[in-house]
Amino acid sequence: MPATTTAHDVLNPTPEYLAFWRERHVCTLTTPRPDGSPHVVPVGVTYDPEAGLARVISNRHSKKVRNVLAAQASDPAPRDGVRVAVCQMEGRRWATLEGRAVVRTDEASVAEAVRRYAERYGRTPSPNPDRVVMEITLDRAMGRA
Repeated sequence: MPATTTAHDVLNPTPEYLAFWRERHVCTLTTPRPDGSPHVVPVGVTYDPEAGLARVISNRHSKKVRNVLAAQASDPAPRDGVRVAVCQMEGRRWATLEGRAVVRTDEASVAEAVRRYAERYGRTPSPNPDRVVMEITLDRAMGRA
């Protein structure tokens, strides 16, 4: 029976959906530019349904990080982050996670994100003193896995 496109519970994904997010795939991250247009770049993403988070490690000077920080700065009362989406696909299978991103710089958050990245992608990134983690608090999941 072919898979169908469906919404998924971000905290309780189906076993197939979760397995797809554990496979090694390059993903995309979409952040809003200051003019509101989408900025889409390839990234590595980890999905933590127990915490309701997706994580993307990056350099603090990257455009994606600057986009999130600029969007937070432009909001007079930054609430719980900036709306972003991560997506991956392989053939007819695809999965998207959406939520609100914040940039974390503390050592514990960055180390946890690096650990999860190494687990999913099978390699530990080189040390980088400018590394940060974009934590995305998830509120929507969809796809066909």
